[in-house]
Amino acid sequence: MTGQFAPFFMHWQTTRFTIDLTRPRVMGIVNVTPDSFSDGGLHGGFAAALRHCERILDEGADILDIGGESTRPGATPVSAEVELGRIVPLLREVARFGVPLSVDTFKPEVMRAVLELGADIINDIRALREPGAMDVVARHPACGICLMHMHRDPQSMQLAPMEGDVVPVVRDFLASAAAQAVSRGVSAARIVLDPGIGFGKTVAQNFSLLARQAELLKTGYPILAGWSRKSSLGTVAARKGNAPEPGQRLGASVAAAVLAAERGARVLRVHDVRETVQALAVWSAVREQAAPGTHFS
Repeated sequence: MTGQFAPFFMHWQTTRFTIDLTRPRVMGIVNVTPDSFSDGGLHGGFAAALRHCERILDEGADILDIGGESTRPGATPVSAEVELGRIVPLLREVARFGVPLSVDTFKPEVMRAVLELGADIINDIRALREPGAMDVVARHPACGICLMHMHRDPQSMQLAPMEGDVVPVVRDFLASAAAQAVSRGVSAARIVLDPGIGFGKTVAQNFSLLARQAELLKTGYPILAGWSRKSSLGTVAARKGNAPEPGQRLGASVAAAVLAAERGARVLRVHDVRETVQALAVWSAVREQAAPGTHFS
């Protein structure tokens, strides 16, 4: 089965940057929303969002991922006008920082607008399935693309999650989504894949995607892992029947990020940048001192 897939790319081609993926890159989350599951409202205003961007860059973020619409389970959809009103002022300001900028959106009109402003990456939870979305990125000469697997939609995905062994289903979906983009003229070097942790999967299914992440690497594309503060982490970290709130899942989030890196993830999408960067530094130091022939993902 491996033979039908593209080779693994150690660089991610984006609008302004070719991102080196020979080591895991940290993508810092910037939610310019009032209702995101973990930090909704904390960075909703322009000034607060700008300070947050500056802080997480100082902490070591390699990429900023800006989102103007919550995609948590049960989230209320917003219009493209509302989404653009939230993210465009920030995007214009942070474009001068000289770092890769990702925009978390599935709306083609939003994609078109932010790419015209110089956004480097489109991070799409719907994997370009929204009518017109593929056209937008196919016409762009170089933007990076992150294609994610999502079962159903944010309003219903956890009401009726997937059944059975999800790993081959997710792998084949992502391989197909990438192949469709390539067939439209998108360079394979522009594509990264996201298994969509928490998007329509059970707790056990989410952890199977982490435990068997090597199977996802058979697509030949780099993997983005988005475990930060997810409810599955709260479930397994519960004490005396009480799951920690999203902001109290730091230890679990960092552990999941390092485990994902160990299993080959090249981009880690996180809220807690400083702690993740420190954990990856320790992990990297151990790898450098490992005995010759020691196998790592």
